[in-house]
Amino acid sequence: MTNDRALADALRLAVDPPGGVNVDALRELTRADSEEDWDISAAAEHLGVSPHTLRYYERADLVVIPRDQAGHRRFDAPTVRRLVFLTRMRASGMPIADLRRYVDLVDAGADTIPDRLDLLLEHRDTLRSQIAQLQLALAATEYKLATYQEGPQP
Repeated sequence: MTNDRALADALRLAVDPPGGVNVDALRELTRADSEEDWDISAAAEHLGVSPHTLRYYERADLVVIPRDQAGHRRFDAPTVRRLVFLTRMRASGMPIADLRRYVDLVDAGADTIPDRLDLLLEHRDTLRSQIAQLQLALAATEYKLATYQEGPQP
């Protein structure tokens, strides 16, 4: 394989990795309200975080988690939707302070939509820059893998 071909293949794999992005990972952002509520263990497992993380989000006033008559947390659909968003934003590196600001804006009502939009646009720009850097790092890795797998060239 020529160097140019190897570089092109590495870049293709970095930009369009096998498996791609799965829409199911975001589907819970639109979870319909239902009668089914989850306890903290089920919610944590579903969201891929620990129960400790969910309690932390509650203590940080990022989410209000309804409780049943016995005082146990019950995660209804609106709570799960907010937590899906919060966990995705944290996974992307959004600081807790920015999440706090976003939640405050949401809770303040529709008049804050322009401010929410600004916050999310800034985060998107940050993510795009990070993704570009990660894609270059992945391309460099793919190129080296291809080089080592081919073995020395005469």
